[in-house]
Amino acid sequence: MARRIKRYENRKLYDTETSEYVSLSDIADLVRSGETVEVVDNATGGDITAQTLTQIILEEGKNGRATISSDLLHALLRRSEEVLDSGLDQLRTAVDDLVQSSFGQLKHLVQSPRQEELNELRQQLRRLEHRLSILLDDFEEQHPDSPETGPNARSDPDCFSSSE
Repeated sequence: MARRIKRYENRKLYDTETSEYVSLSDIADLVRSGETVEVVDNATGGDITAQTLTQIILEEGKNGRATISSDLLHALLRRSEEVLDSGLDQLRTAVDDLVQSSFGQLKHLVQSPRQEELNELRQQLRRLEHRLSILLDDFEEQHPDSPETGPNARSDPDCFSSSE
């Protein structure tokens, strides 16, 4: 298990195992002795181990103790760009898949109620047409000599709309 170091807002580093404040140099010594450290931002809980170890390397370079050769730093930078590009490609693919999946689910949710509403309206229209047919039949039975039901009656469905 990694040794947890907390970094506070005032940039102080706190070793939770020894309950003491430590310096970047102390963390470097821990790593050199074989310890694995995990540095977390106390406010957010975010892992800042890579940034802290990079800062240690930078500070040692400033002090004239270049622990990493220029060739290795070049290789690290080149490799980190490849890893970053690969990670971004994977992230893009994952986001695209998530978006497509979400659109599929949303499309289903949006279309289903509309289809159900349309079917309900169709049923209501059929019921109204049936009631209208019954009313017309009753009217014809009660008024056989009416112009609307006589031999000159219009048979188109718009016969009830005003012709003015």
